Amino acid sequence: MDNLKAALISLGCPKNQVDAEMLIARLEDDGFVFSDMTDGSVDVVIINTCGFIDEAKKEAIENILDAAEMKNNGETEAIVVTGCLSEVYKEEILKEFPEVDAVVGIGSNGDIAEICRNAVRGKRDAYFRPKCELPLNGARHVLSPDHWAYLKIAEGCSNRCTYCAIPDIRGDFRSRKKEDILLEAKELADAGVKELIVVAQDTTRYGEDLYGEPKLADLLEGLAEIDGVEWIRILYCYPDRITDELLAVMRDNEKIVHYIDLPLQHADGKVLKLMNRTGDDKSLRGLIEKIRSYMPDVVIRTTFITGFPGEGEKEFETLAEFVRDMRFDRLGCFAYSAQEGTPAYSFENQVDEQTKVDRGENIMDLQRSIVDEKNEELMGKVVKVFVEGYDGYLDCYFGRSYMDAPEIDTLIYFTSENSFEEGDFAEVLLTDVRDYDLIGRENID
Repeated sequence: MDNLKAALISLGCPKNQVDAEMLIARLEDDGFVFSDMTDGSVDVVIINTCGFIDEAKKEAIENILDAAEMKNNGETEAIVVTGCLSEVYKEEILKEFPEVDAVVGIGSNGDIAEICRNAVRGKRDAYFRPKCELPLNGARHVLSPDHWAYLKIAEGCSNRCTYCAIPDIRGDFRSRKKEDILLEAKELADAGVKELIVVAQDTTRYGEDLYGEPKLADLLEGLAEIDGVEWIRILYCYPDRITDELLAVMRDNEKIVHYIDLPLQHADGKVLKLMNRTGDDKSLRGLIEKIRSYMPDVVIRTTFITGFPGEGEKEFETLAEFVRDMRFDRLGCFAYSAQEGTPAYSFENQVDEQTKVDRGENIMDLQRSIVDEKNEELMGKVVKVFVEGYDGYLDCYFGRSYMDAPEIDTLIYFTSENSFEEGDFAEVLLTDVRDYDLIGRENID
């Protein structure tokens, strides 16, 4: 069974994407050949699923059904389901989807080549080693563009927010050793990666389990010393662990972009306590003020949940007023999605679905007006843009400033008489706004 052809579909978050990249590298090392499914049939389809919220589960199931249709049409011999949905439903997937040949827990990712070969041979089984056996190190077949890549520094989570199933799905928080992370970062830089995007379930907790205290600031300083790396971006920061040391390192090192992804989830103290999160309106206002005092140009991205059990009109208004006053640069708001097996699933005072949705839309409408004002303030300014590509239809280049993370934030479209390649930097004069995106031209002054 040499040179088996495989296709992999990866769903969900950047952390899941890194897992997918490691799966592909292991399979390629074992002789598998990868296909994007546009050039005919494949021997095995691997679906790396997300199972965090209901919408993610639906997307995963839709992809399983699409693969099942491929199998019934003779376009593939086997279907392997991995990732978070596998951890949530385990053997149920085999029962509900007879076309699926293997269900793989994250602890068995290291065995993916053998599992796929078994599946192609017709063996149907579930594979679940302990979660702690998920490989944290190893080769990756990077799926992002050549000029940027995710860098996962830890796995799992120990925060135990009452709405979240991640600790049960992924296990307790486990940091990678600093030397392993730096080695991987150097290899990425040697391959042409200029922007490292640091990810984990809680990046600010990094090192606590290995070194007795958080070591993200120390790790960032090490990453900044790597030749070839020009931008370092941090996602998934936990508000309790934004320390003065971390802010000082971000302020003082020009490679670390002034961008913080800070999922706050709510601003009302009562709701946050029900979520098993600390803080309240006053303390969070103080945190935002402190961050901005260190870096006046900082871009703060956050997320909120509306309609959590116990959120009444008073608690929602606290959140809305907080959003109005804090004027976040980037914000996402999601209606609470009750996840079976989490403590909040059985909480009293559940909020009806329409109210959840209406409140979320109200927050996003409020945020839209804030973003419009902030974008207008940018007009006439020159920003450094990381070029992502060329849009032939619009006849212009597009890219991102330090204000925007790939795949989740907005783009800057600009014209130029010069030629740029992906991964180049350009100085762009901002001249217009279209929806959330910015328009400009190369600054030649």
